[in-house]
Amino acid sequence: MTREWIETHIPHQGRMCLLDEVLDWDGTFVRCRSATHRESQHPLRAHGRLGIACGIEYAAQTMAVHGALLQIKADRGFLISLRDVVFGAERLDDLDADLVCEATHLGGDASMTLYKFSLSAADRQLLGGRAAVVLDGAKGPVR
Repeated sequence: MTREWIETHIPHQGRMCLLDEVLDWDGTFVRCRSATHRESQHPLRAHGRLGIACGIEYAAQTMAVHGALLQIKADRGFLISLRDVVFGAERLDDLDADLVCEATHLGGDASMTLYKFSLSAADRQLLGGRAAVVLDGAKGPVR
């Protein structure tokens, strides 16, 4: 799936859509690629840099893509909790390699879902943890 597909299936549009393509996915897993961290006009840049905590937004969008691929209909999702977050870098904008974000669905129900996520570049883990997302107005089963 291309960036165009992603933009039509998640709420993030234009420059705020951070993912470029879906590399792989199944019923419990998704892997996406992005080169947007190198853009000088990145929407999350502050003070001339893109800090590692911005990687959480890449993970959140990857989870949203997985929900769209599974055809889970929700008005919107809200990231409500992060656990066991580990940072393996200070920033993202100084990396030459593309980012790869993986998310694995751990469980949930029609109103909430849990994921484990990781963000890497050139086989170096940059960020990892777990996230809980509340689905507002969900209209389908969470697998």
